[in-house]
Amino acid sequence: MMLLSRRSPFAGLGFVLGLATLSLSPAFAQEAAPSAPAQAAAPADPAAVVATVNGKNITEADLSLAEGELSQQFAQLPPEQRRAAALSAAIEIKVLADKAVADGLDKDAEFQRRVAFLQQRALHGEMVEKEVVGKITDDELRARYDKEIAAQPPVNEVHARHILVKTKEEAEKIIKELDGGADFQKLANEHTNDPSGKTNGGDLGYFGPGQMVPEFDKAAQALAIGAYTKEPVQTQFGWHVIKVEDKRAKQPPAFDAVKENVRSMVIRDKYFALVKQARADAKVEIPDAALKKAVDAAEGAE
Repeated sequence: MMLLSRRSPFAGLGFVLGLATLSLSPAFAQEAAPSAPAQAAAPADPAAVVATVNGKNITEADLSLAEGELSQQFAQLPPEQRRAAALSAAIEIKVLADKAVADGLDKDAEFQRRVAFLQQRALHGEMVEKEVVGKITDDELRARYDKEIAAQPPVNEVHARHILVKTKEEAEKIIKELDGGADFQKLANEHTNDPSGKTNGGDLGYFGPGQMVPEFDKAAQALAIGAYTKEPVQTQFGWHVIKVEDKRAKQPPAFDAVKENVRSMVIRDKYFALVKQARADAKVEIPDAALKKAVDAAEGAE
């Protein structure tokens, strides 16, 4: 009830390149019949033709591309239906694309600008995939992990119990009973208002600095092992009597547990380094002084 947040030194980063959202035809989505369990099959020939539309082939390679690009739309479908759904979507795309060309939509200036931008964005993504993501090794990730762990200051964790009551007077009475030799866990089970502590003697487990509300955190960190607060501690939840059972150095997360977060950090750094070099080699001009100032400020904040 008192935990605020558990911050990791590793901040995740996602690269999302959105494409046009396409929906399956309702008839197909509702009526596609389940097929028999799929048998393990040899990899399909990418050049194999799976359908033709107006004399133009849709190949296995095209189908794989459709499945990949539209995977979110197919996520709710059973695996045995996704291949047929991808082909249905690819056919819909081709027939409407052919109609668009027949109607002259491909000649529209705004459409051509969008196509040019989407091509540039796709090339941007390909560059990131090939020159950044594809070149990262496990050894590089391990080295970055070791560097980040070494840079973290040592953190001590506290194992504490508490008894939460509504008034200061109740807390003071409990402290007097403890001074007289009463068992802390027994008193916690009898008196605490914290539902999570009524059956485990008020045990909160181990926690580090900043994981509890400030007043509680300060009091717990200041106690020696085996000691309890001689004065009630007030927080937004009520009045606490706190006992420290143990203290230890916090162990860093295992490499495998944060490997993907480390990968995101490495991708981020390599991406910005790649962009910085490309920008240095390019001639970029922004005539609008106010806009240029805003862009420079935004890039400086990255």
